[in-house]
Amino acid sequence: MPYPKKLLNSYETVALDMHPHWWFFSNAAFALLGAIILSVLRLAFWHTTGTVNKSVNVVLLVLIVIALLFLLVRYAKWATTNFVITSDRLIFRQGLFAKSGIEMPLERVNNVNFNQSFFERILGAGDLLIESGGEDGRQRFTDIRRPQKVQNLIHAQMESNEQRRYGGGAPSAPAAVDVATQLEKLEGLLQRGSLSQQEFDAQKARLLGG
Repeated sequence: MPYPKKLLNSYETVALDMHPHWWFFSNAAFALLGAIILSVLRLAFWHTTGTVNKSVNVVLLVLIVIALLFLLVRYAKWATTNFVITSDRLIFRQGLFAKSGIEMPLERVNNVNFNQSFFERILGAGDLLIESGGEDGRQRFTDIRRPQKVQNLIHAQMESNEQRRYGGGAPSAPAAVDVATQLEKLEGLLQRGSLSQQEFDAQKARLLGG
């Protein structure tokens, strides 16, 4: 289920909209597999000994049903979980009926790190740790597909957003940002080479003069 377009601003474009990595299903899949293996072993024991224990059979059937329901619930949660990068925001939204989510303006993102274990590198999954200047401060997002590529995409969108805001292009949306924050962003652009020293000095003079 894609992120609803009606929740986007008119000036926004979507750079990435994805569900969690398939490893999200691992717990439910292993539970179902375990229940099935126990049932197979029970059938093998039954054919070998000829002994029938109806209560054990009922318990195994209940385990399979519970594990299957768990898998279906995980799928519903997976299908309704979106990690979205737009031209102006990072959005995380989840929930089938009751919705919850996190939104971070790109201009407030300070740092993006990713973390992968060796096994996760093989699978192509991992975690993202995003630090922002908002009230939440730091957020961890798990089961992200190809987290390093997502990290690079976030940085690319941040630079594109900043260039539109400070590089002479029309801003994507009006925003009231204090001078100190704008200076901090300008310094980041200067350090990354997105602005020359002359452009930085001109923008800084404009801010301080305003």
